Amino acid sequence: MASVSILFMLILTHLLLLNSAEEQRYNLSCEPFVCGKLGEIRFPYKEKSQHGNCGLYNIDCSEPSYTKIQLKEGGYWYNIVYISQTGLIFINDTKLHTQVESRRCESLESFGLPSPSKIATVSTQNTVSLFKCNLRLLDENIGLPRDFYNTTCGDYSIYYHITTTTNRLLDNSSFQGLPHYQCSFIQLPGSYYTGKSINNFFSLFTDKFHLQVHVNYVCIQCHKQGHQCLFHDEQQSYYCAPSGSASAGSILVVIFCCLMRKSLAYKFIYLWKKPNQAHQNVEAFLRKLGPLPVRRYSYSEVKKMTNCFTNKIAQGGQGRVFKGKLQNSQLVAVKVLNQSKDNGEEFINEVATIGRTSHVNVVSLLGFCFEGPKRALIYEFMPNGSLEKFILKENGNQNDNHQLEWGTLYQISLGIARGLEYLHRGCNTRILHFDIKPHNILLDKDFAPKISDFGLAKVCTREESIISMLGPRGTIGYIAPEVIFRSVGGVSHKSDVYSYGMMVLEMVGGRKNDNVGVDNSSEIYFPHWIYKRIELDEELRLKRITNVDEKTEVRKMIMVSLWCIQTDPSNRPTMSRVIEMLEGSLDSLEVPPKPYLSSHSRSLSTESSSGFTSLQIISTY
Repeated sequence: MASVSILFMLILTHLLLLNSAEEQRYNLSCEPFVCGKLGEIRFPYKEKSQHGNCGLYNIDCSEPSYTKIQLKEGGYWYNIVYISQTGLIFINDTKLHTQVESRRCESLESFGLPSPSKIATVSTQNTVSLFKCNLRLLDENIGLPRDFYNTTCGDYSIYYHITTTTNRLLDNSSFQGLPHYQCSFIQLPGSYYTGKSINNFFSLFTDKFHLQVHVNYVCIQCHKQGHQCLFHDEQQSYYCAPSGSASAGSILVVIFCCLMRKSLAYKFIYLWKKPNQAHQNVEAFLRKLGPLPVRRYSYSEVKKMTNCFTNKIAQGGQGRVFKGKLQNSQLVAVKVLNQSKDNGEEFINEVATIGRTSHVNVVSLLGFCFEGPKRALIYEFMPNGSLEKFILKENGNQNDNHQLEWGTLYQISLGIARGLEYLHRGCNTRILHFDIKPHNILLDKDFAPKISDFGLAKVCTREESIISMLGPRGTIGYIAPEVIFRSVGGVSHKSDVYSYGMMVLEMVGGRKNDNVGVDNSSEIYFPHWIYKRIELDEELRLKRITNVDEKTEVRKMIMVSLWCIQTDPSNRPTMSRVIEMLEGSLDSLEVPPKPYLSSHSRSLSTESSSGFTSLQIISTY
């Protein structure tokens, strides 16, 4: 027995010596670092002197007054203006804009946005995707793919595609019909929707832009423990690279199990299966809350009602949504949430709060599942899906069959306003949604709207006029300026009003004709364009307005939304006032002050306060 033990120890020592060098590669010293006035910064960002596996994006703090970020290896270093603890970054850098305007396209690759990877995906609101091809090597018979435009820049032919909605960045394989092997594929930050001529390639870029990075939860936890996150191609899953001590421990456990008595092995297995303390804490929290307003389902019940998750109907940043059926044959939407870093109390608080809401314009929560890391929400099923698919998409390619009549859009905007008013005033507590956007508005069989997805919601007392927040929350393009910049004003229910206004403007702007006589302008921004027409009482030039009633309803939607997106929160109406304005006479509505939104000619402070010209990189834990 002694000789066998010695043999095991010799094998163990040999294995540890062989693997020590390899495992050093995975055991990283990736401590958070302080970068001047930006404060503490951590994964997915790393200081440029740290190991390459410590983060996805390099930060250069050598000059605190001019902190820079590199979005991809060998890429250009962009100037950072501001970064919050939650990873919200604002960039202001004129180099790309200046270079393109001067018709210099040789080094466009260095300005490119990061390509998607196994560890993280990136989304942005405005993107110019292009193929840069050398004219001397290019086949003259190349056809122009649909939704692509062509121009020349020096010795290069540029084929480009414009995206004006929030989408994840793609790789070149997503675009067919272009010579991938003869051209460089680049994605660059574009301006917010400005009405510029899409044929003027050199005016499409901005010096202020935003990104949103979604990092896998397993990778966040790996880096917190000082290890590297890896991706298993065959199993299509993430895993944390083992540390040296973990490997040694695994081998010692095997030896221990071989040499020790069976009873000790059973005791070890029992201890291993014992529920972790965090789960016990949540169960205690549930008991403390008492009876919840909705039913708690087991994970096996969730699998059964979704037929083992076979019918996926939606995919979002927080999880996947499946169509399901309860035992009473009621159709439901089951949202299976991604793993979260919190201890579960926030999730249960959300269930307890939203489960007690009851309004025709707020989606009904029917149940939930909480089993350790497995979490799901069961909602009533909305057959028409989200409002997002009924809003005209980029470049006017929305199918006419998906377009709603103006009267229906007006009723939808009114219903959403009523739902928000209920959340702000109709409950025992005030619920601030913080993520009002078309994707989170569901439509029932009669196209009645219902507000959904309360993952970012915050509950406060009805007496609280201003609330505190640790960091910004919301979706790019809809975030109220005060949520990002406290100097604009306090965060309150008026922040939801701003998001509502931007959403209604998007409902109207999605119907704007392509040819409205603004092709020669380089600074036309839709809210400004529509404001000018309202101010001068000019024809709106919007599609499919067939009668006077529709024209009146559309003008009221525009007037109300322009009031809602005022930069100063105190100038915005409450949702109760919004309903009054929508239901009242058009003649009683005053033209609001012009909203000070993004424009290249404005100062950074004004421009950033709009919430559209920021660079946002948020790690989704």
